[in-house]
Amino acid sequence: MITTGFVSQNQPQRHKVFVSYHHANDQQWRDKFENLFAYHHDIMVSKSVQIGDIPENTPTDRIRQIIRNNYLRDSTVTVVLIGTETWKRKHVDWEIGSSIRHTQYNSRSGLLGILLPSYPFPNGDRTKYDPHTIPPRLYDNIQRGFAKIYKWSEDPFTVQQWIHEAFLRRNQVNPDNSYPSFAHNR
Repeated sequence: MITTGFVSQNQPQRHKVFVSYHHANDQQWRDKFENLFAYHHDIMVSKSVQIGDIPENTPTDRIRQIIRNNYLRDSTVTVVLIGTETWKRKHVDWEIGSSIRHTQYNSRSGLLGILLPSYPFPNGDRTKYDPHTIPPRLYDNIQRGFAKIYKWSEDPFTVQQWIHEAFLRRNQVNPDNSYPSFAHNR
């Protein structure tokens, strides 16, 4: 693949990014995000689960263990891609919760949300989002100042800034992980 080597002089470090998203609805956006920013512009290292990495019939607890130990442990920023139903997904909630938890084996990741072009902006107003259509744990951390939310961009400098700022905030602001974990999809 062709890369542009876009890394700026102010942020020479590429961060290891885990992408959380609604697999059934937003796979094409996750693929586009990673192709643009991990491969074409080379501004991040993808630490995300790829299709086929985990067998489909794997029990939920085992899936979570694999994601935590093989993907989240080595990431430094979690990006949540927010489409029409992302807020309802138990795995998205769990991935956010695991990302912002600091443990003996896993350090805390930075966190940010990106509203996809498919996101249902209230009344078509693309300057606002409905807090009830954002994953609740992400929204709590936006309110706390630990996370930020942005509209989709394909500008590598902009996305690199978002990721780097999330990386810096991870140790400057304490996250809120008090929201009850989803037992099921909503």
